[in-house]
Amino acid sequence: MSAGVIALLVVAGVIVLIGIILVIWIVATYNKFIRLRNNADEAYSTMDVYMKKRYDLIPNLVETVKGYAKHEEKTLEGVMQARYSCMSANTPEEKAKYENMLSGTLKSLFAVSENYPNLKADQNFIDLQNSLKVLEDEIANSRKYYNGCVKTYNIKRETFPSNIIAKWFKFEKKVLFEIENVEERVAPKVSFN
Repeated sequence: MSAGVIALLVVAGVIVLIGIILVIWIVATYNKFIRLRNNADEAYSTMDVYMKKRYDLIPNLVETVKGYAKHEEKTLEGVMQARYSCMSANTPEEKAKYENMLSGTLKSLFAVSENYPNLKADQNFIDLQNSLKVLEDEIANSRKYYNGCVKTYNIKRETFPSNIIAKWFKFEKKVLFEIENVEERVAPKVSFN
């Protein structure tokens, strides 16, 4: 064998080796995106389950308040409308928007309950309120988990060189579940004066 043939075989071998490494990297990166996307989807589903439980609890809460606060119809209707909007949201963006509305209307509902001492003492209302508090904690934890999964996915999607694979296979950016109401981001002032 001549030196030219050996050099050609070495170059061909290097090209094949680089090709194999490149294919392995593409497959590994693609699979990583699939795992990250599925983690984010699973996290969203978990959060959605807790929110559904809350949506199911709200009518009972509204009915309990309705029995005591008959002239608070506007507040009660607002809570039910916000619940309906959340349940009919199709995208994570819509869901986040309507979830913020629902949180605001629930605060109004509990503010109304402060005006009715008999309602605050009603065991059914207390149980519903406690159930809602537990669900709110679960929702907050699942939102943190979802946002962590989305952050990991988006970082992988946006960093070089994996962003090349993300473009090739059209891995879309996922949206974080954020508070839209600026007032809710500000820590409340506590005063004992």
